[in-house]
Amino acid sequence: MSGFLAAGDPDPLVPGLFDGVPSILVLAFSVLAVVAAWRVFAKAGYLGILAIVPVVNVFILVKIAGYSAWLTLLLLIPVVNVVFSIVVAVRVGRGFGRGGLWSFFLLWMLSVIGMLILGFDRSRYTRPE
Repeated sequence: MSGFLAAGDPDPLVPGLFDGVPSILVLAFSVLAVVAAWRVFAKAGYLGILAIVPVVNVFILVKIAGYSAWLTLLLLIPVVNVVFSIVVAVRVGRGFGRGGLWSFFLLWMLSVIGMLILGFDRSRYTRPE
């Protein structure tokens, strides 16, 4: 039977997806992202542990940007989600005293790096107006 795998044959659809170096790198990157978000949330006056909860962390980030958490629903609309995520990144950067260009590149394009910088530098959070 050519359509079935023998008992010892590896699955050809997922060769090594969850073993070895790639999974360790994904885990390390995920932990780094959670640590960065935790620090930023804590600096902004929110519970840092909320960075672990998958959907709630986006709500909190929108609130740090100075918007209502309900506006997070805009992230479900195609094209609008890209524009809104850029606006949120710039507003979060402004809340920590950063400029728009810095926020665009380091909070939107390279978000983990930008969040690490915001989380561990000496900047203070002021709610953007």
